[in-house]
Amino acid sequence: MKYYKGKYKPKNLKKYEGDFSNITYRSHWERQAFKWCDDNKDIIGWSSESVIVPYRCKTDGKMHRYFVDLFIRMKDGSCYLIEIKPKKQTVPPKERSRKTKKYLNEVMTYAKNLSKWEAAQAFAHKRGMKFQVWHEETLRSLGIKLLT
Repeated sequence: MKYYKGKYKPKNLKKYEGDFSNITYRSHWERQAFKWCDDNKDIIGWSSESVIVPYRCKTDGKMHRYFVDLFIRMKDGSCYLIEIKPKKQTVPPKERSRKTKKYLNEVMTYAKNLSKWEAAQAFAHKRGMKFQVWHEETLRSLGIKLLT
């Protein structure tokens, strides 16, 4: 996944729950998901990084704030908190005989993500919402076009 960021300009301003003049995407996948939310007739409201979940990180034991990628409000009343990540970051790193710097970084990143996601799951459940992690396969299954 190529990393890039920019400002997203929604077509349906009334659907965006927040400051529509300051929507930042941090990847192509986020941008495409924003466009999907903006165009989807079943979505009555959405926002980016508007929900902040406090969590205790397993890597340092300290409290942090997790800014969830997407909040989505559906026509049927259901609400979702969505994190967008590459699939390889949603599974534990494969065990390696050599503990390289890269491997240790992958282990720490996965542990940090798990801390965030467990907190987001509890946060969402407590408020009658659902938390989901979307990766490239999820995005494609929703009909979201991605760069290859």
